[in-house]
Amino acid sequence: MGAGDTQDDPSAAATIGVRGADAANIRAWSSFVDDWCNAHPDRLSELRDSGRLGASGKPNPAPAPDPAVTDDFDKALRAYRHESLAVIAWRDLAGLDALEATLAALTALAENCIEAALVAAEAEIATRHGVIRDADDNVVRLCVMGMGKLGGGELNFSSDIDLIFAYPHGGCGESDGQRPLAVVEYFRKLAQRLVRCLHAATSDGFVYRVDTRLRPFGDAGALVASFSAMEAYYQNHGREWERYAWIKARPVAGDIDAGQVLNKMLRPFVYRRYLDYGTFESIREMKALIDRQIQQARLASNIKLGRGGIREIEFMVQAFQLIRGGQEPELRDHRLLPAMAKLVEGNHLLAHQVEDLEAAYWLLRRVENRLQMVADQQTHDLPSESAAQARFAAMLGYTDWSSFVADLDATRNTVQAAFGQIFAGPQAGAGTAVDGREARLTAAWEASLDEADVYAVIGEYGVDDAESVYNAFADLRHRANRYDVEQRGHRWLTGLLPRLFEDAAASDNPDLALERALPVIGAIVGRSNYLALLVEHPAARSMLVRLCVGSAWIAGRIGEQPALLDNLLDPRQLFRLPARDALETELADEIAAVGDDLEQQMNVLRRFTQAAKLKIAAADVTEAVPLMTVSDRLSELAEVVLNQAVEMAWQQLAARHGIPRRDDNGRAGFGVIAYGRLGGLELGYTSDLDLVFVYDAPSERVSDGDRPLSAQVFFTRLAQRLIHILATQTPAGRAFEVDMRLRPSGRSGLMVSHIDAFATYQDKTAWTWEHQALVRARYVAGPEELGARFRAIRADVLGCQRDPVQLATQVRDMRRRMSEAKDQSTDDLADVKQMRGGLIDIEFMTQFAVLSRGHDCPEVLIFSDAIRILETLESAGLVSFEDTRILVEAYRDYRRRRHSQALQLERAMIPADALAERREAVAALWDQWLGEA
Repeated sequence: MGAGDTQDDPSAAATIGVRGADAANIRAWSSFVDDWCNAHPDRLSELRDSGRLGASGKPNPAPAPDPAVTDDFDKALRAYRHESLAVIAWRDLAGLDALEATLAALTALAENCIEAALVAAEAEIATRHGVIRDADDNVVRLCVMGMGKLGGGELNFSSDIDLIFAYPHGGCGESDGQRPLAVVEYFRKLAQRLVRCLHAATSDGFVYRVDTRLRPFGDAGALVASFSAMEAYYQNHGREWERYAWIKARPVAGDIDAGQVLNKMLRPFVYRRYLDYGTFESIREMKALIDRQIQQARLASNIKLGRGGIREIEFMVQAFQLIRGGQEPELRDHRLLPAMAKLVEGNHLLAHQVEDLEAAYWLLRRVENRLQMVADQQTHDLPSESAAQARFAAMLGYTDWSSFVADLDATRNTVQAAFGQIFAGPQAGAGTAVDGREARLTAAWEASLDEADVYAVIGEYGVDDAESVYNAFADLRHRANRYDVEQRGHRWLTGLLPRLFEDAAASDNPDLALERALPVIGAIVGRSNYLALLVEHPAARSMLVRLCVGSAWIAGRIGEQPALLDNLLDPRQLFRLPARDALETELADEIAAVGDDLEQQMNVLRRFTQAAKLKIAAADVTEAVPLMTVSDRLSELAEVVLNQAVEMAWQQLAARHGIPRRDDNGRAGFGVIAYGRLGGLELGYTSDLDLVFVYDAPSERVSDGDRPLSAQVFFTRLAQRLIHILATQTPAGRAFEVDMRLRPSGRSGLMVSHIDAFATYQDKTAWTWEHQALVRARYVAGPEELGARFRAIRADVLGCQRDPVQLATQVRDMRRRMSEAKDQSTDDLADVKQMRGGLIDIEFMTQFAVLSRGHDCPEVLIFSDAIRILETLESAGLVSFEDTRILVEAYRDYRRRRHSQALQLERAMIPADALAERREAVAALWDQWLGEA
């Protein structure tokens, strides 16, 4: 049978071959194993008798020889290496071990040898030069970092080991022996002795070929460097390929804890804070270089570097790690397959893609290791002679060479197709029909066309107002020149513009698309990673154009905070609005990830808010969700952010002052009441939060910390800190503006009120307009007991019996004053909010109804939004079905228009004669409910 029969299951593919193969076959397949067995017949018998070569055994190597008790350590280490490899190969060829176990055993063997060699080198140098000690008199050891397959825990059978040496010492001082050495010289000698022990070929062979060229400055650099020197090098000189190398870096010998510290120090170099989509271009360039080398060396059959080989799988995984690892810590895994699995969890690759790549990886790695097991040679090339081919096919469990080649070719085709799909260049699929137009636009960008010709080429993209687009185009070019964009950024920009214009030409409004999108590009002109994102991801670029056409507000937000572009990558995720509990969990996790740093927490809060608003807006302008859902989601978002901000404020203040307590010794409550748009569940993208704060601690109580505060002072500072957390401008913008003018006594009142004082004010002092505002009030943050108290107060106040005539007069007077101060209607335009028969009229009518009928219809007191209040009035028989329909339909229409124009950063205005019938119907009901007659 062919090995391909097992490939639907990666674990099965990992063990394909020759389960139960006899010793004769094993020795025939591997000259290395056969030579070792011939040289050590007694040892072979011992291994058989002990069970290490049977099903009950394990491939894990025994401990390495101890240099302190071994006469000829170098000889013993080589013998240990050869025997361990013979055992690993025997078990693998016999089909006893899964490939994963074989690779782990090979990695452990290398680690054992490196550590033993290091101990031997340390002992040898210490006899003459002593040791290096730190300020606390602790011995400082060399840190040996394993790179490549060794670092990834998946070493090949006959692989080089890539090592980098470093030490966690400032470089001052010297060793404490009779012939002291400076720190740098000490560790250099130590590393040299270690390399020589492993690398030197003697009559007993070698242990490992050691490659140290991955160190800073390569062969021209120092063999060993201090941690500070390493950090400085990668910060100032680190190259793109070195970032790939450090993905797999792992301490494998010496001071392991210090190695972990070094990895953490270099993490910002490897994993950028932002999404680094320039990575795609870098990988294409590296792959193209490898392909040229393969062609020149005629290495097409090389299963590591050739088409569809192991390197392509590694590139695919590492690309996503580098691009997203700065923002997704779970991707920072030096192991290939676990990192690949995380790509599925993060929705970066589809499950079936990863299943195919895993199966391909297992087969290619099995082939690679079996090639090297033949003669303990570092090779990746398939045999070319027919006898060797037949033997190698049998070694892999195939009946003949052609069956193996068929499976291998199918596997490599799968890998090559996946690689091409992920790393297809931005030019892939470009149509020849637009090449001339693209060339002319590029010439315009490079300022090699005169102004009239530039206008003409802009017009070719369906633009009507070429002058406005030309001005935006010229401004972008001016910004690029002024900011002295690097060569790479210019290349990205030159590649982006024709594609942006093509997307705009395909949109509903090319003029708006370009007038708004070009300034967004101007905002990111100095950040080549975002330019790369838009070139590399047509879907992201198309979505940007679509959102710019749909909303000036969205375009402005992205221009101010380019990091929001990250959210355009997956349109499926962009339109998937998470439920409230998912928002809460996501935000809490992001806050926890930055620790106790308040500034970082505030930036997280802002980025989270803006990203969530962008998702809601994207669903809104593409009509993926209805208006009512948009407002609900914006209100939910505000509440989630508000609750998280309250908790942050509590933690900050309690750390210094403790907390005030109630009479039952429980934590005193701090509650947030939302008025206005948030209270009425009608929040918009640019709405302020109208907030009132209450607490329930006894007035004489003080907080229980080292620096106690009275309850009033404590909660006042808590409110101030909360507003600071939400509203302070940081590099990431603001979360929300906060308006507190609706608190008791307005600007002259206390910032925070005791809940009893709040009740007294509402009952004894508040004006009618304040009771109108209370209709739209909701408790949105704080302990439930305090919320229940507020809801009871609200119901009592709103449910009081009032003189309907006097109430109508007061509501009319308030409405008249508001109209005089805020109505922006003209002879030609009507203000949707303030016009007669407009939005505010309906809100005032619902508020009047609640205040006038709440005493005999308590169910009308439950809700804070106008539509549900009107529907409750209709259900109670207080308003007719037809009147309710008129008001609800008008209210929804007005809100939709106001909402839509807010997305365009415009005030909601309509032609003065528009919606005349609807406006008159609402006005007639106003006169019926509140008319002076």
